[in-house]
Amino acid sequence: MSIMTTKTRFAPSPTGFLHVGGARTALYSWLYARANSGEFVLRIEDTDIERSTPEACQAILDGMEWLGLNWEQGPFYQTKRFDRYNEIIAQMLEKGSAYKCYCSRDRIEKMREEQAEKGLSQKYDACCRDLAPRNTDEPFVIRFKNPTEGTVVFDDHVRGRIEIANAELDDLIIARTEGTPTYNFCVVVDDWDMGITCVVRGEDHINNTPRQINILKALGAPIPEYAHVAMILGDDGAKLSKRHGAVGVMQYRDDGFLPEALLNYLVRLGWSHGDQEIFSIEEMKQLFKLEDINKAASAFNTDKLIWLNQHYIKNLDPVDVAKQLEWHMTDQNIDTSNGPALPDVVTALSERAKTLKEMAASSRYFFEDFAEFDATAAKKHLRGVAMEPLQLVQKKLAELNEWTLEGIHQAIEDTASELEVGMGKVGMPLRVAVTGAGMSPAVDLTLFLVGKARCEQRISKAIEFVANRINS
Repeated sequence: MSIMTTKTRFAPSPTGFLHVGGARTALYSWLYARANSGEFVLRIEDTDIERSTPEACQAILDGMEWLGLNWEQGPFYQTKRFDRYNEIIAQMLEKGSAYKCYCSRDRIEKMREEQAEKGLSQKYDACCRDLAPRNTDEPFVIRFKNPTEGTVVFDDHVRGRIEIANAELDDLIIARTEGTPTYNFCVVVDDWDMGITCVVRGEDHINNTPRQINILKALGAPIPEYAHVAMILGDDGAKLSKRHGAVGVMQYRDDGFLPEALLNYLVRLGWSHGDQEIFSIEEMKQLFKLEDINKAASAFNTDKLIWLNQHYIKNLDPVDVAKQLEWHMTDQNIDTSNGPALPDVVTALSERAKTLKEMAASSRYFFEDFAEFDATAAKKHLRGVAMEPLQLVQKKLAELNEWTLEGIHQAIEDTASELEVGMGKVGMPLRVAVTGAGMSPAVDLTLFLVGKARCEQRISKAIEFVANRINS
């Protein structure tokens, strides 16, 4: 007997961005496929034609690609599969596992009102279920003939055994009056056709699962396994919303987060492996099990995400971080063609940057000249006493045959010892002179990355600034 390949899917509706809840579901589904040497399918559930947009579709694809959640098959679009759905519905009508329902909207609404008054659960009363076929032009929907006896039982990877009596389920509409198939039906046919062995999705779908299982059984299709994941809450315990920063995944890129940090954050938002906090993608693939997902909802914590982002900025290969930083440099109109290599900038600034957006903003002086010195820094450090150290260090730097870190460091040290002052008396005015501000990496490294010609020119500008201050 051949062992079935594990196959999972992520199936968002393109009615908005890919948000963090969706991204976490996609990650869990992707990891389960990877952990079991399986395949991952991307499917776009765009049957809600009025609300689906090409922009939202693109945002989902962009988000998945940025996160590196690659798929083996897809993206499949439900709107391109209507012929297949209609073919199956026709077979079901013929077999008697589906029927035409001619009940008007008024009748359905009245029936629901009466059920509500009596305190009954609101469901279709199967009025048209056993009617003989009609030869009429009256509008109709097509309903699935749900079993009336017995129960639906499934073992959920996250929630354990779930059992629902068929008597609680009604005859689901599988095709609307105008002929378009409904969400619950399309999902079933897709999962069957695509050979999905495990469905990982949000807990808001639990009620759909027994209905979908019954349709699969009626089709003689295999039943996949299921894992329903709890929702994500804001840090105040309310459902995650835009107010908490439940924005599209690409907004996290725009705000300067690394995909590795967001993935590491999302994997821990409801799943754990001992006390470990930092997980590489490889470790996630090796360790991930659906059974280890927490049943309870998780609270989103931006501070922890920032902490992880700082960790990855410091510890990832600077070349990889630089690839992500490049986007921010372009976004902030910083031309990097004239200046140090980006990986060197990453190494220099990684200790103090929380986000890549911040890193880009604070690296501007490496690539372009500034119009004026920061007022506070200049007031403190570009005073009369800075004139002599600036002039002497400028002379020593000009004499360097090679622009090396060691040479620059030596020039600063020699200036301090010749003038018999502390290193700070040379270093601080020099830092403000070369960067325009009071904060930067180590001053020798800063000068090295800014480059000899630019340093020369900026120190001259600072000397002029100090001279004007003395004479004013």
